Amino acid sequence: MMSLGQKTLIRQFEEVDNAPLILFRMFFGFLLFAESLGAIVTGWVDRTLIEPVFTFNLIGFDWIQPLPGHGMYYYFGLMALCGIAVMIGFYYRFSLSLFTLLWCGVYWMQKTHYNNHYYLLILLCLFMLIVPAHAYASLDARRKNAVVGMTCPRWCIDIFKIHLLIVFTYAALNKLYPGWLDGDFIRIMFKGKRNFWLIGDLLQKDWLQQIVVIGGILFDLTIIYLLLWKRTRWLAFLLSLVFHLFNSAVFQIGIFPYLMLAICVLFFEPETIRKRFFRKKPMVTIRPDLTQLTAKRKLVVGLFSIYFIIQILLPLRHHLYEGNAFYTEEGHRLSWRMMLRAKSATSTFEVTHAATDSTWVVNQREFLTAGQKRAMSGKPDMIWQFAQRLKQHYANEGLSPVEIRVKTRVSLNGGPMQQIIDPEADLASLKWQSMRHSEWILSPTME
Repeated sequence: MMSLGQKTLIRQFEEVDNAPLILFRMFFGFLLFAESLGAIVTGWVDRTLIEPVFTFNLIGFDWIQPLPGHGMYYYFGLMALCGIAVMIGFYYRFSLSLFTLLWCGVYWMQKTHYNNHYYLLILLCLFMLIVPAHAYASLDARRKNAVVGMTCPRWCIDIFKIHLLIVFTYAALNKLYPGWLDGDFIRIMFKGKRNFWLIGDLLQKDWLQQIVVIGGILFDLTIIYLLLWKRTRWLAFLLSLVFHLFNSAVFQIGIFPYLMLAICVLFFEPETIRKRFFRKKPMVTIRPDLTQLTAKRKLVVGLFSIYFIIQILLPLRHHLYEGNAFYTEEGHRLSWRMMLRAKSATSTFEVTHAATDSTWVVNQREFLTAGQKRAMSGKPDMIWQFAQRLKQHYANEGLSPVEIRVKTRVSLNGGPMQQIIDPEADLASLKWQSMRHSEWILSPTME
């Protein structure tokens, strides 16, 4: 007699109609294309990767740097072509593998424009590489000796649902702090939207801001469950449509809203998707899998269990560091802390060369773009990286060793300016602590 847990796991290996997965592949590939081409057209590539003298790469990955000249335009152009190939299923796994590698390169070579959906995109690409999303309605399926499939194991669809449940649960829980609950963040964000289309004045209303504050938590906390339940699925999709289109228009956060809308197709019944989008696709009869968990299946279960445990624990790692992650940034990334705070900061870098008994203040505009300066001033890891860059710069000019001290003041959600870097610490002589709290990073009390 099998236990409920065993039956649940075995059910994940039942063959189901792959129509939702095929449709999502098409949407997903188009969005990869749109993200890549949009980065060129909007000037993002130029501002982020070409114009800067240097980029704030992931610490430890200094060898990953933007291509010289117009190389990054070709780089993103290649990614756009990969997106189209994924959409039409042309050498699907090769195209998606190439896109994933190139996108990881973009993610690792710059932190100035960190966005949670950049990280999520990597994870979704890895999932899409595993599942047979090109088995039907693709150019690959038309090739000679190609394996054409009408079904896929249930887990190929459910892994996306589990991942989204983790993402949205943390998105809701992370909003349970004063800066969000008091409406400070939303008030600041909407203040800059006074002239936004026809609703600029409406965005300034307290009642609307309270709806966004409370509605944001409720949406994140319930939307996956509403999509899972058949009776509320269409209502949940309509709510998602309003929520994500509003976010896209007001906050302008790239493809993330459309990616979340596209992934909704995985929650609908396969037969519904087949009838609406693939009318020529043969109907599939699902037969319950009554077999035991084989060694191969146990391996699949084990690997995904490890992966999801890591995804559940990773957003909690900020508790291992001293201080408040809103200020220190330690444990902030990869934790689904999305759209939570507005930071404004100022920073002054003071360099001392003991051999000549001279001290001077760095003109940051000689080294950083305006966007880099804004992003760096409130983030200790980027401040440390800039100090290391200055140390190398002055060494090349024959001024070595130097001491570099920083005075940084940060305001969180319009609050008082507070110090987050020990002004007496010589950042030029300090090594980065990736696994534990750095004592030179100060953590003010949130007010």
